[in-house]
Amino acid sequence: MLTTTNALSLTGAPDSAALRRAAAPLTVTVDDGARSRLDRGRRFFHGLRHGGDGEAPRIYGATTGFGALVGYAGRPDEADQCDNTLAHLGAGQGPDLPHEICRAALLLRTWSLAQGVSGVSAEVVDRLAAMFATTFSPAVPRYGSVGASGDLIPLAYATQALRGRGHAYLDGRRMPADEALTAAGLRPLALNGRDALALVNGTSVTTAATALARDAVRAAHRSLAALTCLLADLLGCDPGFLDADLLRVYGHPGAVAVGARMRGTLTGLTPSGTRPLQEPYSIRCAPQLLGAAEDALRYVDGVVAADLGGISDNPLFFPDDGTEQGKVVHGGNFFGQPAAFAADLLASVTAQLGNLAERQLDLLTDPARNGGLPPMLATAPGLQHGLQGVQLAGTAFVAEIRRNATPASMQSLPTNLHNQDVVPFGTQAALRSYDMAELLGLLCGSLALGLRQAVHVGARRPTAPRCADLLDALIEEIPPVEPDRPLDADVRAAARLLAARALP
Repeated sequence: MLTTTNALSLTGAPDSAALRRAAAPLTVTVDDGARSRLDRGRRFFHGLRHGGDGEAPRIYGATTGFGALVGYAGRPDEADQCDNTLAHLGAGQGPDLPHEICRAALLLRTWSLAQGVSGVSAEVVDRLAAMFATTFSPAVPRYGSVGASGDLIPLAYATQALRGRGHAYLDGRRMPADEALTAAGLRPLALNGRDALALVNGTSVTTAATALARDAVRAAHRSLAALTCLLADLLGCDPGFLDADLLRVYGHPGAVAVGARMRGTLTGLTPSGTRPLQEPYSIRCAPQLLGAAEDALRYVDGVVAADLGGISDNPLFFPDDGTEQGKVVHGGNFFGQPAAFAADLLASVTAQLGNLAERQLDLLTDPARNGGLPPMLATAPGLQHGLQGVQLAGTAFVAEIRRNATPASMQSLPTNLHNQDVVPFGTQAALRSYDMAELLGLLCGSLALGLRQAVHVGARRPTAPRCADLLDALIEEIPPVEPDRPLDADVRAAARLLAARALP
């Protein structure tokens, strides 16, 4: 079993940084408080299911069928009922989800179950915690969740893999799940009671993908603010477009915050005095655009924080509700509408940030607007082609992002015999935003490569120290483009460098 000093306690809700850390081996500690909650919740569920005088209450998924078949009795044997829960959900299709999403989702599921209101056994949480100390990751197909009763189908595949069924990855290699468990030194997960339903009846995949996408877009947002400053410095722009009074009277807090950050980055800038009175919008309106994105991202931040600290399951068990008997409540906490709205907003932000990066790269490669630098930043135009291929690819990235920015959160389709007669499609929205965020990172890397090349072909050295620091980091990572060479790896290297500098 691969272990690491990377550690996390289940005392508090995980943040998105913890979700990112879960991609690698992570020691997850089940503390005494979590064990106490789990034991109390499990005893309460067991008492409702088997004990007491009179007729036992109906408990969805424990004594009944699932979904639209809730009016029928479930299987009397609890282990058999768990097995049936998962078996009928094995209907997913498509390529496997990225392992970082799968492991982040399971970390969220572990924390949610450890709060003790789902009625699961401590053994389930222990087995999940043990998995994180290894490189084990379930093979989960991308398509199949509507995000309405939680991420039923993807979480069923993840749970089956932990039982040794289906497929999984270990050290990045796909194999039968039972072989992966054995090689990782893990015991297969055993389920009874309502363990299986609790594992699948939540929005953990949606929340994980939204949180990871939000982090990537936040990193790109910070990177674009810095790259815009570097562009302005290389061209010798006047920083008046960032004036504090100008942005204060604009009235939007995001623009004020972004403008202050950009002014700090441009401290020490010496304008060239040769630029036009007013810069193109991709420079002059950057604080307004990035500021609006900041305001939107703050909304997404709030949704992500609520989802990370919330419990998505049905039903929920409250042994300590202030009454002697406690209560079991059937409801809809598995309905992923908040994340669906947030992921759709994130997609809109991503598209406009992509537009900004692509337009700035276009400006930088155009000799009519780049201060007299050679076309395509080529050292010998015609003999060399500089950033021409990178700009073509960037245009394709923007087009792909735009096509995928169509909102998913209001495209409800009834399903499940109209039991799920309205659905949020949060899973699709979240996974789509995750993919778009990756392309946005590549656009930032493309722009950064252009800025690095601009200095090589005649742009001035930055006069602001923070801009010079960013340029020097790019120069250290990426050699100049002379002669022409494939630049795909350079774009990825620049994107990684920017993300590492931007992520907390």
